[in-house]
Amino acid sequence: MKKIKLVAFSTMVCNLIASAQQIPEVKLEDLQGNSLNTATFNKDTTNLTVLAFWATWCIPCIHELSAVNDNLDDWKKKYQFNFYAVSEDDSRTINRVKPLVDGKNWDFTVLLDKNQDFKRELNITNVPYTIIIKRGKVIYRHSGFVVGDEEALLKLIKDNQ
Repeated sequence: MKKIKLVAFSTMVCNLIASAQQIPEVKLEDLQGNSLNTATFNKDTTNLTVLAFWATWCIPCIHELSAVNDNLDDWKKKYQFNFYAVSEDDSRTINRVKPLVDGKNWDFTVLLDKNQDFKRELNITNVPYTIIIKRGKVIYRHSGFVVGDEEALLKLIKDNQ
């Protein structure tokens, strides 16, 4: 019973810490070479923003993004949110990102965090890692992916509209 209370308390503290964090300012590029300043996520007061951190060498990441992509059109018809996949591929694997995205027909914006500055600023250690931002604050963090996590993500999107 003490372990259950400790886990519940730890989860609550982590959620409070996550909700207090704003998104740091880092400049990223998309696959077309357009620049995006991540501080803009702090200014969006109308939409939720979902950031999925991933890498081409990460099989669970690819499964997660494929599952999201399979549902994204339906989700966006019902709910207002932005979705970005943030690649953590470095100079050795960055050339694999665009061919993988094109081959999978992923229909969302992919941002390149080539030096992993954004990942470090957010204290992310492993991918896949998902963050939900609402009104400039991180309201949810999740590490890892198993089949069904995309449904939990949808529920969080729905509950935070």
